[in-house]
Amino acid sequence: MHKVKHFRTIWLSDFHLGSKDAKIDFLLDFLRCNESETLYLVGDIFDGWAMSRAWHWTQSHNDVIQKILRKARKGTRVVYLPGNHDEFARDYLGLRLGRIDVMNQVIHTTADGRKLLVLHGDQFDGFIQHARWVSVLGSKIYTILLRLNGMVNRTRRLFGMPYWSLSAYLKHTTKRAVQAIADYENAMIEIAKEKKADGVVCGHIHHAEIREIKSILYANSGDWIESCTAVVEHFDGRIELINWVTFDHQPQLTRWKTNGIQSDMSSDLVTEESI
Repeated sequence: MHKVKHFRTIWLSDFHLGSKDAKIDFLLDFLRCNESETLYLVGDIFDGWAMSRAWHWTQSHNDVIQKILRKARKGTRVVYLPGNHDEFARDYLGLRLGRIDVMNQVIHTTADGRKLLVLHGDQFDGFIQHARWVSVLGSKIYTILLRLNGMVNRTRRLFGMPYWSLSAYLKHTTKRAVQAIADYENAMIEIAKEKKADGVVCGHIHHAEIREIKSILYANSGDWIESCTAVVEHFDGRIELINWVTFDHQPQLTRWKTNGIQSDMSSDLVTEESI
């Protein structure tokens, strides 16, 4: 049996269930290997946009839902904060469904007393609010990039090369994309300041990161389309970013690198950032 890791809090976002691109095996693997007192589902858990074009729902998608519901039944506090792809769930804000609280945003208090604003983040994305058609077009282009990404990585695996993300590369090298990410991060920081919070945890842009901006903690939990990442809080209040992707794209039970001590797995497989 694998050893389950326990955290005070876990933040997950952007599963995009109902999309062919969701990495369900990795997600299930993470859910089986990690427990927490509180689990935040930070939006885009379902992909209503993708399902409106073509319905894609397998037993493994059901397994994800059942696993989360089981955690709630066993005592985990589960909070669901809908995003733009699952905005239909915003009709149920303030309700408790299957022991899961549906909220628009929430303040989380860490073990060391910090106040963190938690929300999906699309509410403060200029493209979503003022040019929705640009966002929809961008979503379609992103889907094409994911298809190309799969082709590229199948070839790389044939030559024993590690996973490489085409879309992440373009995000880091295209000036407009870099500026859009920076604008989004700054918007998140400003809303955290307005709420008198010490930090913000969000999702939405599929760009996992933890860093301080203007003395405010910015944490983005990333996605389960390509990066397979989570933000976690340890019992001492330390916030950490976990990458759950592997060299061969086969889910593994233990992928950890903590306190400078490397496990027997390759160091390429997992990186963690702490603050």
